[in-house]
Amino acid sequence: MSEATESSPATSRRTLLCGAAAVLAAGGTVTLAGCGSSGDSSAKSSAPKGPVDLGPATDVPVGGGKVFREQKIVVTQPAEGQFKAFSAKCTHAGCVVDQVKKQQIQCPCHGSRFAIADGSVQDGPAPTPLPAFAVTVEGGNLKVTPS
Repeated sequence: MSEATESSPATSRRTLLCGAAAVLAAGGTVTLAGCGSSGDSSAKSSAPKGPVDLGPATDVPVGGGKVFREQKIVVTQPAEGQFKAFSAKCTHAGCVVDQVKKQQIQCPCHGSRFAIADGSVQDGPAPTPLPAFAVTVEGGNLKVTPS
């Protein structure tokens, strides 16, 4: 096959993006699944399976939280002894949140902020709350079961 007639993955992506740009220029709407749409359920699907032991509950400060980057889980403690767990993947573009500061779970990519008590969006562009996970304390350790 000659080089001019081969279809490489780069050419296909370029063609798709050019076509999307043309539709947008004409006033249409294009949704690219890889960009993280508001209906994106990838935060749940990429979460670890089964109960995950995250170590001592004492590592999570009252009124704050801790990001477990490798497991893509963030655990907060809005009030003493009250633990909440959420997906650490931002619902905007799938970036992993990087810190819990000023009682907010913070995403470094585009500035989304989420409430430590329920994962609700406090500042966008994230379109939906962080998915919540079940969390318990067993023997002093946090156990999180992603749903």
